[in-house]
Parts: sequence; structure tokens; C-alpha cells
Amino acid sequence: MYLENVISPADVKKLSIPELRTLADEMRTALIKKLSEHGGHIGPNLGMIEMTVALHYVFDSPKDKIIYDVSHQCYPHKMLTGRADAFLYPEHYDDVTGYTNPLESEHDFFTVGHTSTSVSLAAGLAVGRDRTGGCENIIAVIGDGSLSGGEALEALDYAGEYDKNLIIIVNDNDQSIAENHGGLYKSLKALRESNGESENNIFKSFGLDYKYLDDGHNIEKLIEIFSSVKDIQHPIVVHVHTIKGRGLAYAESDREAWHAGGPFNAEDGSRNYGGENDSDPVFESLKKLLDTNEKAVVLNAATPMGLGFTENVRPEYVKRGQFIDVGIAEENAMAMISGIAKNGGTPVFGTFAPFFQRTYDQLSHDLCLNDTPATFLVLMPGVYGMNSNTHIALCDIQFFSHVPNLIYLAPTSREEYMQMFKFATTQKNHPVGIRVPAYLPKTGIEDTTDYSVLNKSQIAVKGSYAAIIGVGSLFGLAKNVADEYKKQTGENITVINPKFLTGLDEELLESLKANHKLVITLEDGEVDGGFGQRVAGFYGDSSIKVKNFGLSKKFHTDFNADELLAEHGISVDKLVEYIKHSI
Repeated sequence: MYLENVISPADVKKLSIPELRTLADEMRTALIKKLSEHGGHIGPNLGMIEMTVALHYVFDSPKDKIIYDVSHQCYPHKMLTGRADAFLYPEHYDDVTGYTNPLESEHDFFTVGHTSTSVSLAAGLAVGRDRTGGCENIIAVIGDGSLSGGEALEALDYAGEYDKNLIIIVNDNDQSIAENHGGLYKSLKALRESNGESENNIFKSFGLDYKYLDDGHNIEKLIEIFSSVKDIQHPIVVHVHTIKGRGLAYAESDREAWHAGGPFNAEDGSRNYGGENDSDPVFESLKKLLDTNEKAVVLNAATPMGLGFTENVRPEYVKRGQFIDVGIAEENAMAMISGIAKNGGTPVFGTFAPFFQRTYDQLSHDLCLNDTPATFLVLMPGVYGMNSNTHIALCDIQFFSHVPNLIYLAPTSREEYMQMFKFATTQKNHPVGIRVPAYLPKTGIEDTTDYSVLNKSQIAVKGSYAAIIGVGSLFGLAKNVADEYKKQTGENITVINPKFLTGLDEELLESLKANHKLVITLEDGEVDGGFGQRVAGFYGDSSIKVKNFGLSKKFHTDFNADELLAEHGISVDKLVEYIKHSI
């Protein structure tokens, strides 16, 4: 076995071409075994095995610096840079993260989990090399739809004027998470179909040199083309055609479903996620909107499955012109919904919470400054969302709540979400964002709230002495704290569901002064600058004691949500004890 003896890329360089092919086969076998047992990014990594072998055979990492866009295709790289045990032995599966991480290895240069950044990072490394007298190769690997992101195009534009070593490898598997969208992919298709000879060459239009390889799984040809550009003294694009999910038949044929996921049966690809799931309230609300309002349109940025628009659902709405995937271009989507709303449409833009970080300027300037009545859905925010430090969204409340004109809502149940969505997509006064947690429980109680009356909170339990305000996902915990406190003391404390995160119910807060001495706030993100501190600011010159509970200011990663909350004092037992000791 070759893989278990690869401690560094130097070991790869000792192997013959036939031995390298065997190494690649071993890597694919190990990857499939681990992914089937542990889950992770499947298609991107299976498609990168031969290319990674060739990269480490030709280049001299870590002197030569390889930057992986998104880096969800870096598992083969980790296998060849001293971390093979994490893919060979179950007891070591969790020794590494799913993305590049400089804390793990000198062969990783950035912690990267967002898209379209590799060419910019590589260009920066190249300029740093030039200023310090270095001579190493700088290599950016970009693929899986990342070219559709604005930063990638900005970086290519810069590279077109740069005049020293910069190697940009385009891993073209004709796929993002779902299918690619955008005019540049017409250019890539033309290049693939012409073996790189098409005059419709977007890379040459930027002024970049260019080479093409059609068989991105032929190690010998990969070595040949990489060797031809090693130590080149100008920027060049090496365009390599690969197959996403290579070596796993069902992953090759259904590339979207096998981009990533949990454990599966390696023999037939079957998956068992447990019992029956409730219907998806997000998809339910969007489908109803599109089916009943011909002016409505849903926008997404390369993550359609997050909205429930899977491959079997999308075509009908795409044909109607009611579902638009803009590619990995959240900024474009945020500005587009402002334009659609301004011209009489009813737009909704939804994607996962971490990816809204890229929309700040468009949110503030194009949408909120113009006060256009568009809707956006922030999926899986807070501690119960994704738990990798590259994908977490623990500052969404801070991010959105301070922007003028915006209404940011936090549902605590399916019923509240449905009523908030109805309000957001029928009102014509302001932009509305809805914070959609990973799980919305059913209460069986219809929400009849009039959300046009802004910033009104709901008292769920009336009590005295202490009030606890639970934001979004932590509202249920707040009620559980009140139940346990009553069980232990016989007394009721007040429980409040704030619903609105862009303003305070000052009338309600003022009323608490009559028979309360303590106000506790709970939020499932960072406490600094969050909702709770706004409440504390309101009570600043009064006798009310305010205690804000939330997470510390840190890039938390690979955590168990309940354990992390408990570490910050957010659990039923700890909160009950805090209240009792504050009396």
C-alpha cells in the first residue's frame, strides 16, 4: 500500500507513473470508505484525486504555494501532506477539518470555506513573494462554480495586468453544487467542446495565457501540463476538464445530490436519515407564493436545495421565469431583488446565513437606502446552523439589525414563520429579512400577529421579578427555564418573544419596571453588539438589572451547539440557578 507510507509530497515524487495511478486508486478507495461512514464533501474531492497527485508530484509544496478555492476539494491534498491517517482509520476521522487549515499543516496557507477567493489570495501571495525576493510558484485552484463569484472575476482582471509567476488552475467539472449558471459557462462549454481552441475564450479576453487539458484524470498528462507551466514568469490559466464524483457511479450521474452529505451505503448509494421529516416550511411558503402570484420570483445563489428547489422541482419554475439561480453571486442577487421590487415584482432571495456576509454593501446601499419592499430569507443562522468556522453565522443579528429601513424578523415556530413570510411578501413599505433557524417547531396555534405594527413583542408567560427574552431558537429554552423555575419556587417569571430584531418594544420594556428587577436576554449568536445589549442600553439609567447571555466573540468551530451554549451559561439548570441567586 502506497498511501499509508506517504508522509509528505516528497514521498509522492519517488513514485513511478504506474505507482502514482495505484496511489490514486488507494486514495479514492479510502475517500469513499471515510465519506460513506463519516460524511463530508463527496463529489468535489473524488474529482480532484488525480489532479492533486500530479500537483504534488510536479510542484514543491510548501515552498510552492497551492491555494484551493472554497477548499471543500482539499481532502486528497490532506492525504498527501501528512494527514492520511485521518482518511484511513476511523479513530482519526475527526483529526482534520473539512477545509484547508494552517493549524493542521504547513502545506495549508489559509483557512478557507467561502467561494471565489483563491485567485485573489494567490495574487496577494505572488505580490508578497515579489516584495520579499522569493521565487516560488503560486498556484490557485478554482472550480465548482466559483468563477461565477465577483471576486474571482475581479482577481482575473487584476491578473491580466500582472507580469510574474501566477498559475491559475480551473478545475472545470461543469457543475457548481447544482448546475452552473451565467454567460461565462457558455465560454467554458465552448472551450471544452473545441479542446480549448474556441475563440470564445474568457481567459484570453482578460489578457491571460491559456492551456487546456480535456482528460483531467490522466495523471501522466496532468504531470506533463503542470511541468510545462512550472516556474513560468507570467500569469497563465490551465483549464482542466474533470468529472465531479469520479469513480462513484451514482455520484457521477447525480452530481448535485452527491456534492456533500452524511453517511451512505457505498455499494448502492442509499442513505438513511431516520424517520419521516416534516414538510419544509420554506419550500412550502415559496411554492405557494409562486403558484398564487404571477409577479413573484425566487432568487438563489447556487444553493437551491436550501430552499427546497431540488432538481425535480426547479425546471417548472425556471420555465415560468419564477426561479433564478444567479450562481455564486449573492451581491448580484441582493441588488436584483431591489430592482425587481422597484419595478413591481415580488422578489424573495434566500440562501444560507454565512453567505450573506458577501452582500453587505448591496443590502445597505441598493436595498435599504432605497427602502424597496423585497424579502430575503437567512437560512440556518446562529449556533444551531453550520458549525465550521468557515461557515458559521453567529453575527447575523449585528449584521442586519442596525441597517436603517430594514425589518429583521425572528420566528420561533412554523406558524410564526408563515405569518411573517405572508407579511413580508405583501407589504409595500420596507425591505424585510427573516431569520430562518435550522428547525422550526409546530405549535398548532395559528399566528395572527399584525406585523405591520412594528417592533411589538409578545408576552408568552406573565410573571414578576424576572423577565427572560428569548430570541428565535432560544425562545423555547426561555420557556423551559420559566417552567423549571416555577417548579422549584412556585413563582412565575415573565417570558417574552421579541419577534422583531431591528427595534425594541419600548412600551413593553418600560412596563416591566413596575414589578421586575431583572431582565435576562438569550440569543444564539455573539453577545457583543447583539439584541440583548440594545435592551441593556434601554435600561441603562434605571434600577433594572440586565444580564445578556450569548456567545463570546470568537471564531467557534466544530462544536456541539448545546454544549457551546452551556459553556456560556445558557442551559435550563444554569439559568434557573442564576435567577435564584439574583434574588
